[in-house]
Order: sequence, then structure tokens, then C-alpha cells
Amino acid sequence: MAVHLPSSFPETAYLLGAIRDHWPEQETSGEDDKRYMFAAWPIVDYVAEYGLNYPAIAPPLLRYLTPLFSAEFAIRPFLETHPEETYNQMSLWCMDRNEHVRRLASEGIRPRLPWGKKLPQYINDPTPVILLLENLKDDPSDYVRRSVANNLNDIAKDHPELVIDTCRRWQADKVAARQWVIRHATRTLVKQGHPAVFSLLGFTRYPKLRVEAPELSTRHLLLGDELTFTSQITSTSDKKQYVVIDYAVHYMKANGQTAPKIFKWKNLRLKPGQTVTLRKSQAFKKITTRRHYPGEHKIEVLVNGKHATATTFELHIP
Repeated sequence: MAVHLPSSFPETAYLLGAIRDHWPEQETSGEDDKRYMFAAWPIVDYVAEYGLNYPAIAPPLLRYLTPLFSAEFAIRPFLETHPEETYNQMSLWCMDRNEHVRRLASEGIRPRLPWGKKLPQYINDPTPVILLLENLKDDPSDYVRRSVANNLNDIAKDHPELVIDTCRRWQADKVAARQWVIRHATRTLVKQGHPAVFSLLGFTRYPKLRVEAPELSTRHLLLGDELTFTSQITSTSDKKQYVVIDYAVHYMKANGQTAPKIFKWKNLRLKPGQTVTLRKSQAFKKITTRRHYPGEHKIEVLVNGKHATATTFELHIP
């Protein structure tokens, strides 16, 4: 593109600004044909690469182009190089008529955007991000609200108390649509077993349970097979309880140590003395995202993110 476009970025920006008149937006390109959407990717990347010295021109151009392909990666160099000017522009995008632009205001400033460059200034102090999200928390588009939740989930990895305080404040207004945002924003805190998050979400903060060690379908599993396991959970409280039950698979790694991967199991509402048996199957197959190693593995049951009990088994690789 750089070879064929004018060397002057302002001239190129004028040309790129006309593309949207001849290009279908993301929601109109069709699920069966994403060629247009992905073909726009190098266009927004070009703006980030060659427009970085033009903070008054390039970010507005990204705002204009983002309905073709999300500019969440392309806007990040501007937040690093021209933080105040770019942030001020993104704050205005929160009120844009186009949901893709409003989403960009949140997604582009996520401190730990997956596959994107981290933004250290917002990892260290996410207060400006929270202020921006205040304008989007009740957005009419679930596409935008999902980004708000994911953004808060990013922040929770470094500032859990700030996210809990923010969610508690948002929750006080009792806006129904916010409840999903709050649940999705705190999912990492639930997995980590952060105590304050459970009362925020309506769970019993300190449950009283008896949890039986998982019963496994086999203690010797071949790679490619499926492991089925059950666990019996009994309430030992004289009050109703609402708890989060997850499980972790402790996979053997190349260094001979195991590392846990947490999976959702079930949220349980238990009456006093009630017993519930949970059942789950976990496949151990060759996949591109995980390499399996032979040796002792473990199935661990977690209650509100904390260890309850566990059972080991051997994985064999022929």
C-alpha cells in the first residue's frame, strides 16, 4: 500500500476516507463472506504505521474506518505516543451513533487486550479507563457492553479491589442490564476465589459444605480417551447457600511439574442438608493449543475458587 499511495499521510488520509462509501460494514458483509472485513485490516494498520505523527488526523480516520474492521489494535500506538489527545478523542467516541465506534472507545483502551500491545500506563493506573467505561456501561448494544465487561476483567487482574468497588457502585442503581456486565467483568475474580466478589454476585461468601473427593471412571487414562468424574456435595449449614463449583485439571508439563487449568462446573443453590452429585467428562485428546505429557494428573474440586478436594490419575501416551 505504501508504494502505491501518496507519501504525504494527509493526502493518503483523504483517499482512505472515501473507502467506506464503497465498502460494506461489518454487520452487512454477511457471516458467510468475511473477505471484505479482513481485507480492511491492512488499511487500519496502515493508518497506525504511517499516521502516528498526525494525531489530529489519524485517530479520527480510524474512528471512520472501524466499522469496516475494528481498529482496536491500530489505536493503541496513539495512546502510547499521544496519550492525552487520543484519550480525549476516544472519550467523545463513547457518544457516537455507530456501535463499532463506541466499542472501539472501550476495546482500544483495554490494558491487556489479547493479541494486542499492553498499555502499561493503564495497567499501572486504570482510573482514566474506568471514567471512560462509565459512559458505556449502559450502552444499548450488547456488543459494546461485552467490551466494557472484558475491559473491567482486564483491570481486575491488576486491581481487583478497584473493579469490585466499581461493580458495587454500578450495582447500587439496580439497572438490570448491568448485572450481566458485572458478572462477566468479575469472572477472573471468581476463578481466583477473591472473597469479596462472591457477596457482590449474591453467592454465599463462606459456605459450609462437605465435598467428597472426585470418583473417576478410571485411574489410568490413555491419550485420546475421555475421563468421567463425579463429586458429591452436601450442605452442612442450617441456611440456604448459593455457591460456585468449578474444577481444575492439573496437567503435567514438560518440566515434570503440573499446572492447573480451571473449568466452570456449576452454580449450586443448596437447601440446608441437601446433597447434590455433579458429573463431568473431560476429553484428553491431541489439540493444537495444548501438548499432553504422560504422568500423574489431578482433578481438583473448587468451591468459590478455593481448594476443596482432589483425586489423581495417570495419563498414558502410547
